Amino acid sequence: MEIKIRKMKTSLEDVVHYNLIDGNTNIDVNQLVGQPIQMKFTGQTQCMNCGEFKKLFAQGFCYNCFTNSPAASPCIINPELCEGHLGKGRDPEWEKEHHVQPHVVYLAVASSLKIGVTRETQVPTRWIDQGASYAIKVAEVPYRKLAGEIEVALKGTFTDKTNWRAMLKNEIADIDLEEEKWQIEELLPMDLVDYMSEDDEIWEINYPVITFPNKVKSLSFDKQELIEGKLMGVKGQYFILDNDRVINMRKHEGYHIELDS
Repeated sequence: MEIKIRKMKTSLEDVVHYNLIDGNTNIDVNQLVGQPIQMKFTGQTQCMNCGEFKKLFAQGFCYNCFTNSPAASPCIINPELCEGHLGKGRDPEWEKEHHVQPHVVYLAVASSLKIGVTRETQVPTRWIDQGASYAIKVAEVPYRKLAGEIEVALKGTFTDKTNWRAMLKNEIADIDLEEEKWQIEELLPMDLVDYMSEDDEIWEINYPVITFPNKVKSLSFDKQELIEGKLMGVKGQYFILDNDRVINMRKHEGYHIELDS
């Protein structure tokens, strides 16, 4: 069947459940784990924002949408730049709906310890997309910029990057998240300490993986139109294939492929 790749929908159960949805097509990815699959790139790419068949520039957007859409604003990557709470931004109404909303600052362990920011409604989706095995809320704030300011204040102590290769090999550091969280209280400026969350629940996330790769060999439809093999698992937004091969499905949002299993 031909589908346009989108970020997989996820739900947190005993094991994360993945669905690849395109229009009326809904593929239960968990049922494909352990099965041979074949994915063939048709050569067509479609902007995830405007829907036009164009060359994609970044994040599934064509160049025009990447430079103009609020969904690709600089504050998506750098939340401390957000001005939505001031009624500003590429689209103030979009900002009001997405960024002038409660946000969470969190610590997560996908390989080593990292700091991150997400909209409250994206818990635990954001953690799953990053391949985190454990996560805890650090602070809860009323809008995005404040979350970004907390993250910036902590970047000297914690990384905001995920080592995706270690994550896919399931190399998980043994870290006491609650202890790390409350050490943060001493690192924040006084005006930000009040936003510390009293919620100390540690979220544990397990993924549908038969075998993790020993080495990570990254695949891309930009380099080969046909990718096939046994699907050994899914973690984050990656397909893990046999022979230590992986493909970042989210990186290929907007690509049209023929998927057979």
